[in-house]
This record gives sequence, C-alpha cells and structure tokens, in this order.
Amino acid sequence: MKSPLRVISRYILPILALGIWGLPVAVYARQENSGSASSPAHRAADGGAVQEVALEDLPEAPAAQGAFVGQNSAAPTASPAAVTSSATPANPAGQTTEDSSSARQSTPEAAKSQKDLAEEQIRQQQKQRILGVVPNFNTSYVFNAASLTVGQKFRLAFNTMTDSVQFATAGVLALYSQADGTNDTYGGGIGGFAKRFGASYADNFDGTMLGNAVFPSLLHQDPRYFRLGYGSKTHRLLYALATNVICRHDNTGKWEPNYSNVLGNIAAGGISNLYAPADERGVTLTFTNALLVTAEGGFGSAFQEFWPDLSRRFLHKDPTNGQDAANSAANSAANKAANKAARKLANGQARKPADEKTPDAPPSPQ
Repeated sequence: MKSPLRVISRYILPILALGIWGLPVAVYARQENSGSASSPAHRAADGGAVQEVALEDLPEAPAAQGAFVGQNSAAPTASPAAVTSSATPANPAGQTTEDSSSARQSTPEAAKSQKDLAEEQIRQQQKQRILGVVPNFNTSYVFNAASLTVGQKFRLAFNTMTDSVQFATAGVLALYSQADGTNDTYGGGIGGFAKRFGASYADNFDGTMLGNAVFPSLLHQDPRYFRLGYGSKTHRLLYALATNVICRHDNTGKWEPNYSNVLGNIAAGGISNLYAPADERGVTLTFTNALLVTAEGGFGSAFQEFWPDLSRRFLHKDPTNGQDAANSAANSAANKAANKAARKLANGQARKPADEKTPDAPPSPQ
C-alpha cells in the first residue's frame, strides 16, 4: 500500500504545480495583451513616430549600452531608428566623415564589444549573495544586460554549482533523507550518506548545467533571471512566475518559450534514472519531477524579485546598489517620450481636417 506522502508527491503536487505554473502565465499574458493595446507606444506606432516601449509591457531587451554597464543606471528603451540617429551626429564644419567616424570609434563605449560588456556584468553578478552567503549569480539587476556567449553561460553555471554552499546544501539534504529513512535502498552509515549526497548533488548539478548552459547555448536563450524591481507587487509576482516558462532570445532580445529550462529539468530527471532507486525511476516520474522542479523554480524567481526589497527594509542594505532606481527612472523616461510622441501624433491628426481647405477655383480665362 502506498503511503499518503508518496501519493501526494506523485499525484497531488503535480496538479498543484501545473496550476502554479500555468495560471500566472495566462494572467500575465492577458494583462500584457490588454495593456499593450492602449499603451502610448502602440498608439504612436500607426503614425510612423519613433516607438518607445515601456518596460512594464514585457519589453524587448534593447542592445546593451556600454555607458550603463557596471554603473548604477539604465538606458531608456529606444527604437533602432532612434539609436542610429543619436549615434551619428552631424559632422562639425571642416571635419570629414572619416574623421568623425574614427573619433567615435575611439570612445570607450564604442571600443567595448558585447562580450566585454557581458563579462563586466557577470563579474558583478558573481559577487551577489543572499545574506552574504547563498550565491545569487544567475540574477541580473541590469534589465537590459548584454547577451552571454556560450563560454560565459557554461562558466556562470559551473561557478554556481561549484560554490561551497552547493556542497553544504547537498550534505544537509542527505542527512535529512537518511534521518527520515527516505530511500532506504541506499542503506545507512557512511555509505548510505555518501549515496544520498551524491544523488542530491548530481540532480542539482545536472539540472543547472543542462538548463542554464547546454540548452541555452543550443537554443540561443538567456538563462538568467532579469529582475524587474518596480511596478505593482502583483505585476512583479506574475512576471517572476512567468519567467520560468518564458525567456529572452540572445540575438533578438524577444521573449519566447523557455525551452531550455523545461528541457533541462526533463533531461536531468532522465539522467537520474541511472542512479535513483528502482521505485523512483520511470518515464512518468521523470516528467512528474521535471514539472515539480519547474514549478519550484517559480518560487525561487519570486524570492529573487523581492529579496532586495526585504534586504532594504530589514537589513538596510541595497543588493542592487541603486539599480532599481535607475531602471525605474529609465522606464519613466521611456513612458514620457512615448506619451509625447502619441500626443504629437494625435494633435497632428486633429489639425489635419482643419488645414484641408476647399481648393480655389481656377482663374477665369482672360
């Protein structure tokens, strides 16, 4: 006879996980669809005006700007046309195009490649620890961070999993499992502890490397969590939960299904069949556990979203080093620019009928 705990873990929890996973995504998508239809950016789009996309409307990731990397500020989202026009100012009198071009290339921002910008950002990310202990390397407080290369994705995932806290966590879970009598086929004593420790660490290592490095590299997806940091608590919570099944594409910056995370969890579950006890193997358990792990990731994302708020309130420390204020200011500036463009377009359309006069009669023949 199956124990109630085993029945709950195999049947009840997956159903709850599906609800936790799917409902916020549906609600979030509905909010975005309804909100984007009336946003100033969309109202201005039809007239050919420069489009400004608010970060609250599930923004596309703009190209990373060198001036904002490693600093506590963020750039407002701008259209490619606006970026191009601002990056090519008129040449001063007496200066040729070649001279101005070489002058622009000599600036530090132009000299930095995307790889260099990403390197600076992940170097900062690897200093992030919750309560000064737990690694929080996979969270980016810079919303428009540069995309990672394949090597950077593997290095970030590997550094996360080789941190001493990961080994300590696996040890604590192994001790609890042995004390609770879970997986008695592992046995007791040092040998049983070693088997439980190895299985716990291998599960975490495989899931992280596959979901944050291997599949993101193959599918060109960014495995990091990009913290929003502003807006209503409900909006931020839905955003955090949704990021477990949606992510940014490296090249386009657009949001797309997070195949990397889901496939990584499934693949890690499949690998665990090689060493898991006989009663914890099989296709059904593999997909069930993958669904549970994916749902659990939603709670992790929610904690990452609100941890800086808790730290500022109770510990009087800002883990983002002012990046929240910069992101909020950038979003406010983008919204103001979008509203200005929408008003300008609306005023132009309103004046158009008044400006259209009845054409003058042709002059009479002399």
